[in-house]
Amino acid sequence: MRGSRYNLPFRRRRENKTDYKSRRAMIVSGLPRLVVRGTNKHMIVQLIEANATGDRILTSANSIELAKKYGWKLHCGNVPSAYLTGLLAGVKAKSKGLSEAVLDMGLRKASKGGRTFAALKGAVDSGMDIPHDKKIFPDESRLRGEHIAGYAKTLAKDQETYAKRFSKYVATDLQLEDLSKHFEETKNKILQGSVEAVKTS
Repeated sequence: MRGSRYNLPFRRRRENKTDYKSRRAMIVSGLPRLVVRGTNKHMIVQLIEANATGDRILTSANSIELAKKYGWKLHCGNVPSAYLTGLLAGVKAKSKGLSEAVLDMGLRKASKGGRTFAALKGAVDSGMDIPHDKKIFPDESRLRGEHIAGYAKTLAKDQETYAKRFSKYVATDLQLEDLSKHFEETKNKILQGSVEAVKTS
């Protein structure tokens, strides 16, 4: 670290926050970045434009909105929620005349079929033009939450275990076996959402 040939990486790179090489390539493209970030409980999808004075958020969608505005009753940090959040972000972007972007997944490792690419699929399905390879998207069955419904069915025979494992959903009267139907209903609400709902982004 003291040699004349050693170059100290930028602070944010040392802290594993920014990949400057990747960021430069995205900025050079001249397109806004579709920034996808996830926590254990939520998904956040933003359309961000690079600016000399700092990044500017053009539009943003958070999976919390799914529950508050569109009646989503499932967990807000899983694959179906990621898709719907990406779809919502795309709908908001389109309403503002934004139709192109490039994916910014930060320093996350690309995981085929993961939440990041589920969110990307949602944005693409909204009508946005974002470079991608369809092979990285989750299966339609996972987007619709059929894997969750299948797991619920295996526990349905043991009502005590089912009630304990899915207590939050039992309280909302959501039948996980009908999750695909609930997913489609929420998706349609987003696509047919009122102008008022979009403007409150």
